Amino acid sequence: MPTYQYRCSSCSHELEAFQSMNDEPLTVCPECGAEQLKRVISAGGGFMLKGSGFYNTDYKNASKSQAAAPPCACANGACNL
Repeated sequence: MPTYQYRCSSCSHELEAFQSMNDEPLTVCPECGAEQLKRVISAGGGFMLKGSGFYNTDYKNASKSQAAAPPCACANGACNL
């Protein structure tokens, strides 16, 4: 459910309301009691991806990247490539 922002045209009081999209908009200001409450259009919170599993690097298989590497041509395996 989205959070809507409201501002009273009478007293300039601002508030946020956690409402369903199907709910009627609020009209009465809780501060002054006037029926001048209007919904404010805002940019919102934005979309953020947090945690593991959201990046291309999180899905790479380590065994595939190691298998694709060419074998070491040095006798002792300590090449300076």
